[in-house]
Amino acid sequence: MDDFEEFAAAAIPGLHRTAWLLTHDAHRAEDLVQETLTRMYVKAHRRGPRGRIDHPLAYARRTMLRLHLDERRRKRSGEIPVDAVPDAAAPAADLTATLTLREALDELKPTDRAIVVLRFYEDLTHAEIGDLLGLSEAAVRTRTSRAMGRLRQTAALSDHHPPHEPQTLARRP
Repeated sequence: MDDFEEFAAAAIPGLHRTAWLLTHDAHRAEDLVQETLTRMYVKAHRRGPRGRIDHPLAYARRTMLRLHLDERRRKRSGEIPVDAVPDAAAPAADLTATLTLREALDELKPTDRAIVVLRFYEDLTHAEIGDLLGLSEAAVRTRTSRAMGRLRQTAALSDHHPPHEPQTLARRP
């Protein structure tokens, strides 16, 4: 097994989770990971310095994000075709919180959504996110702050988590 195959086997679960968070569609996430790894394979098997990938995980994330953002720019339809409509609802194992977060993330611009996912799910630094998206660290910080502000103001999140009332401490006699 060559180095690329070992990398792909180890990286697929993490890349798939990130892709699902970006797309909210298991099939699209699989396609995104497959296209990312295909492009990496082609690059890795080029001759000379053009075929060298120094940081494969960072390269994979950048490629995946660019593919996702490019597709979002081209495709503006929010419809997802399905073969059949399910007869029963999904189990309610905190499905409300998941759907609420999904709705809130869907209201963000694709780049802001990617920044939030990379920062708070992948736990990347602002500098790493900036490198992936081609933004300055300051721009990533600003966009993170603004995106989080929009998430906090989102009706779906504010309905799910009402604002906290000030707590009063009982005084001792």
